[in-house]
Amino acid sequence: MSALPPLKKDRTIAELPQCFSRDAALHTNEEFHSKVKTACSAQRTGVVGFSFAKVIVVGDVAAGKTSLINRFCRDSFVRNYKATIGVDFEMERFEVLGVPFSLQLWDTAGQERFKCIASTYYRGAQGTRNIWSSRSSPAPPRLLTHFLSPAIIVVFDLSNTASLDHARQWLEESMEENDPSSILLFLVGAKKDLSSPSLLAQMEHDAIRLSGEIRAEYWAVSALSGEGVRELFARVASLTFEANVLAELERSGSRRAGDIIRITSTSDGEHVKSRRRAADCC
Repeated sequence: MSALPPLKKDRTIAELPQCFSRDAALHTNEEFHSKVKTACSAQRTGVVGFSFAKVIVVGDVAAGKTSLINRFCRDSFVRNYKATIGVDFEMERFEVLGVPFSLQLWDTAGQERFKCIASTYYRGAQGTRNIWSSRSSPAPPRLLTHFLSPAIIVVFDLSNTASLDHARQWLEESMEENDPSSILLFLVGAKKDLSSPSLLAQMEHDAIRLSGEIRAEYWAVSALSGEGVRELFARVASLTFEANVLAELERSGSRRAGDIIRITSTSDGEHVKSRRRAADCC
């Protein structure tokens, strides 16, 4: 297996990125949860080495979804691009607190005629993680599937008031197939560079109010200049990573007390999680 390319500097996250506005923050913690930091330091969690979360990006046609993803993934901006047909897919790798972590970015079409196609991907927003698990017995390892906390990014155009009005509808449609309690929501205003100061102030006021109603975190970005784009996706990766580690720790704690969880590295650098029953002490 060929070695993976080194992570870009902006993909390495050592501290929890700060939110765009504390008034519209998903949570206001200044740093990662202490349990998450401890688990990553000891590498005791099952997410080590090969976990990912799914991120669904929705919004009106020409709201800026594809440009936002292209700026982050390729650091490029194309003024004239073809509208997304159905769903496009990107995979971006991160290193959070020293642990490899990836985001699957699903760029959905905004046209009404493609909604039936994009809706099938909403159902899969409850992303899964596959883990090879083996015991001390000679039986072959079995493949375990764990649900991960995904994220939904609702994009609107900061220079178009109607685009923000449609954001709630996009959210409702994407949430029909998912459990609201396990989804991380982000309301993202794109094309910040095209909005006049007065319009921007009004749009952000309305966006922050909406984000409070739908329990989303609001961000304002510009794919043209790149303002806020890296910070946004670093925040998305960090919060989904934290949620997934906490969920894994909770699952680990619910296992039988005698089970021992071990993380080992294979020859190609991947991590394998094994579990065996501790020997009886008496």
